[in-house]
Amino acid sequence: MKLEGIRVIDLSMFLPGPHLTMMMADQGAEVIRVEPPSGEPVRNVGYRTADGWTTWFRNTHRGKKSVVLDLKSPHGRAALMRLCESADVFLESFRPGVVARLGIGPDAVRAVNPRIVYCSISAFGQTGPEAGRPAHDIAIQALAGTVSLNLAPDGQPVNPGVPAADMAGSLMALAAILMALLRRERTGRGDVIDMSMQDALMSWLPNVVGPVFAEDRPPDPRNERSFGGHAFFRPYRTADGRHVVLGGVEHKFVRTLLNDLGRSDLIPAAEGPPGPGQAPVKAFLAETFATRTRDEWEAWFRGRDVCFAPVLDLHEAFHRPHVAARGMLFRDSDGNLHIGMPIRFAEEPGRPDPRLPRLGAHTEEVLRAAGCSAEEIAAALAAIVPADPEA
Repeated sequence: MKLEGIRVIDLSMFLPGPHLTMMMADQGAEVIRVEPPSGEPVRNVGYRTADGWTTWFRNTHRGKKSVVLDLKSPHGRAALMRLCESADVFLESFRPGVVARLGIGPDAVRAVNPRIVYCSISAFGQTGPEAGRPAHDIAIQALAGTVSLNLAPDGQPVNPGVPAADMAGSLMALAAILMALLRRERTGRGDVIDMSMQDALMSWLPNVVGPVFAEDRPPDPRNERSFGGHAFFRPYRTADGRHVVLGGVEHKFVRTLLNDLGRSDLIPAAEGPPGPGQAPVKAFLAETFATRTRDEWEAWFRGRDVCFAPVLDLHEAFHRPHVAARGMLFRDSDGNLHIGMPIRFAEEPGRPDPRLPRLGAHTEEVLRAAGCSAEEIAAALAAIVPADPEA
């Protein structure tokens, strides 16, 4: 596999970092998950399957090793530094300033291993006036401007359906880590990555910043192409109360559909800019789609060269035959469902290891392999669970 021989020390929490390192584990990296004594929070967040694991933890931590260290203890920090000596990647997601206070910042880690790639994922980056501001995904999206683009019918902003800031940070950090590892092959030195989730998300907006950059104004989502301002780029309600979407404004799609529906007279309006001029096309399409069920429309569109899709719920989406064919939903030997690997190689394909690590299950094994003495291991373990003075 592509990342065999790469060792990752992962101190991150929740979604961006753990998702990143799971993708690395799927491709053969050894991921050592360093958890606090209380454990990774998502061990206890959300829905659980029959075997007791949460689905969030299962889909961010498969194939990893769990090491528990108390990094507020000098013995815990010393053990972590021993792990860093042989690591290729160090990942953390504390609020800026925390790793420096703990003595495990980039300078300290690179002093023991100049080849390491040190990556920090944070909400707003390590510098700037808002670097220390606390935030999770929705707050980051709010400050990045993307929540303002998700409007309910009454015009009020709604919760985003996808944790875009988390996932943008995850994927951009993965790209940065792999770039740094590639460059290390020539220079012999690692690097330090400052990944801001807000920066990552805002870099994903080139198709929607036109009004901001070209006209010095915020987008008006109701009249912008990407947010429903164009008749051929929006959802429509069907006869059974479900929905379909048109998702392509190219003239060939417009002409095919309107000709087939007997309304070629609407083609000039539909080929025009988004906004009020699209109103008659939207009205016609809304009335038309309301005459059949979602599944009937899916059958009607089959074979037509129009960018169309039924709006599926998440259960339907994951059980679609195409998703199964692509391996994006798979069962392990115990019958538990997993999200599959989106990264596919023709040679050396990834092999997800569905096993999940019990909290601290690999602490002694990993510390011993890192060269810690029995005394050092005992000291690190004692710092995790102090002796009861009443015993």
